[in-house]
Amino acid sequence: MHTKDSIYMPADKPPISKWIPLSIQHVFAMFGATVLVPILTGLSITSALFTAGTGTLLYILITGAKVPAFLGSSFAFIPALIGISSVYGIPYAMGGAVAAGIFYCIVSAIIRAVGLSWIKKALPPVVIGSVIIVIGLNLAPTAMGMAMNDGSGNYSLVYLSIAVVTLGCTVIANIFLSGFFSTIPILIGLIGGYLFTLIMGSLFPAYALIDFSGVGSALWFGLPVFQLPKFNLVAILTFVIVSLATMAEHLGDTITLGNVVGKDFTTDPGLHRTLAGDGIATAWAAFWGGPPNTTYGENIGVMAITRVYSVWVIGGAAIVATTLSFLPKFGALIQTIPTPVIGGISMLLFGIIASSGLRNLVESGVNYQDKRNLTISSVILVIGIGGGMLAFPLGQGMQFQMGGVALATLVGIVLNLVVGKP
Repeated sequence: MHTKDSIYMPADKPPISKWIPLSIQHVFAMFGATVLVPILTGLSITSALFTAGTGTLLYILITGAKVPAFLGSSFAFIPALIGISSVYGIPYAMGGAVAAGIFYCIVSAIIRAVGLSWIKKALPPVVIGSVIIVIGLNLAPTAMGMAMNDGSGNYSLVYLSIAVVTLGCTVIANIFLSGFFSTIPILIGLIGGYLFTLIMGSLFPAYALIDFSGVGSALWFGLPVFQLPKFNLVAILTFVIVSLATMAEHLGDTITLGNVVGKDFTTDPGLHRTLAGDGIATAWAAFWGGPPNTTYGENIGVMAITRVYSVWVIGGAAIVATTLSFLPKFGALIQTIPTPVIGGISMLLFGIIASSGLRNLVESGVNYQDKRNLTISSVILVIGIGGGMLAFPLGQGMQFQMGGVALATLVGIVLNLVVGKP
């Protein structure tokens, strides 16, 4: 069954000729962020790809193949990963992440027991729409940084020109092309930006941003680098505390995805299932030495642009990611995609998420002449976009941090319960 705006709904299976490129498009969208986390934390890129792909398949299984979400490396756990690894070693950081995933499942069981009546009271449209806007705009500086700044963090007109060409190709494909080509604008934009960068590099060698040396030295086939976990109380408590913030982030992502698709995933298959899927995927990833997982805004953006919500497409992307973990040469080839190309695509991806939040507010008829609604939205937007942060020390040189989307969601829920309509 299709909505009037959709091309493929979650249960729809595209023909193989469309299925493969649609899935590959999602792999390109998630690849940069997924491999960046292991680079920053000292974990294996191949294990991150393996656990992202297999973790997504687990999530699809646990949610009854109803939620088209791709799970990749979580940025929220980076401080805990670095902190625990530096003091106790990577295996203990992995043990803490396994514990966080199990804690997700415990909270999931509690939610299943108490029901979901609290969600509608805690999360009316004014909160949901504002949080979705925050999710998109919170990522905006990342997109513009990739689009404008070179590897040293300095402004680069060359980078910006590549990003603009990439964005232009993506917009043209999305708006003016028809048929199947209108469903792969990200792939078309990426190819266009990549070719433009190659041509620019050949004409002006000083601006050659694509380096194939890593592709030549990479192996055709290799096993992912696995790292089994170890456990101690400090690591477990650290990751469990951090997971309180990531669970709030999960709630925001699930609501955003539901808003994009036009389905309420908190009731079907249920928040308890989506949270359990996220938790089991995180525990699975950490057991093999991969970063904890989370649902990806990049892939939500792809679905919002293409109106292709098929779980089959997401599952196909998961299989491709898993396969790449055994094929280092192809992974190295994808890593040659220039940063400004990803930045150009992200300018549209992240903006689409924010726009879907605006659409939610408009279609829900939120009245901003009501001072309660105006107050709630205002506080959520400023905290979420302005970099609001709640932090306190945990000992051993580490601290708990809740900021951005997670803190904005929590404050929005509390503020609505205090000053919202009775």
